[in-house]
Amino acid sequence: MSRLKTNFLGIEFKNPVITSSGCFGFGLEYKDYFDPNILGGIGIKGLTLEPRDGNYGVRIAETPAGMLNCVGLENPGIEYFKTHTLPLMKKEGITSNIVANINGSTIEDYIAIGKEVENISEIKVIELNISCPNVKDGGMAFGANPEVAGKVTEEVRKVTTKPLVVKLSPNVTDVAGIAKIVEKNGADAVSLINTVLGMAIDINTGKPLLGNTFGGLSGPAVKPIALRMIYQVYKAVNIPIVGMGGIASFEDALEFMMAGASIVSLGSAIFPNPNLPVEVVEGLEKYCEEKGIKNIKEIVGLAHR
Repeated sequence: MSRLKTNFLGIEFKNPVITSSGCFGFGLEYKDYFDPNILGGIGIKGLTLEPRDGNYGVRIAETPAGMLNCVGLENPGIEYFKTHTLPLMKKEGITSNIVANINGSTIEDYIAIGKEVENISEIKVIELNISCPNVKDGGMAFGANPEVAGKVTEEVRKVTTKPLVVKLSPNVTDVAGIAKIVEKNGADAVSLINTVLGMAIDINTGKPLLGNTFGGLSGPAVKPIALRMIYQVYKAVNIPIVGMGGIASFEDALEFMMAGASIVSLGSAIFPNPNLPVEVVEGLEKYCEEKGIKNIKEIVGLAHR
């Protein structure tokens, strides 16, 4: 599949398809469906310094053409990942490029976990999730405040030599403006979109359905929003884009790449269709063959030309 071979931030990906953090676990959970190594990379479950139990109450709600979640970054913590999860991934032969999604409640948290992942050779790319609430800024997400988004990017950039991808929230008025700020402060790439803030109400109780009241909307319903934002960001920055948000077929993936994404990330659509990553890789290969495209990078940004 040389047509799909992609150089992303100096790293060779066998194809431009990866998984979104939180939707593929650590790759181990899907081995019964397909070999995770067919992917260009694996975006693993978001990691924090300390283990997190996540939010209480209902965490997931189905919606028309998507789902809401307020899992709350449940994860075993970076130390457990290093001593237990990563060795198990290696034992099971999962060798695809690992993209580690890191999270924190303060800038100091981000700096500390950035230092930790810098020393893990198996992690090839860091995805900096700035959609987390900043406890020192009244709970506002790091990515919602342009100045803070730039600052956390700058500080993590100082402690790692690994490629740094900043994951952008769509819950802002000017996503292209935020993208330009993180680019200026050291981001090697941006990924977007993260989930759109939403909610559901239980009509039997009259109360919010989710334990955290609000949750992140993902799935096909957010695809038009994601495409629009990727199109805008592509015109605003000079760094690569990881596109995500409602991709449920190889045709969707093609649209994201034509809008400007260099690689695409598959998320919640894997839940109803665990074999989606295989279908997308095979569909992209067939498309390139039928269209006489020598390498998939030829279509990146096609909608702008």
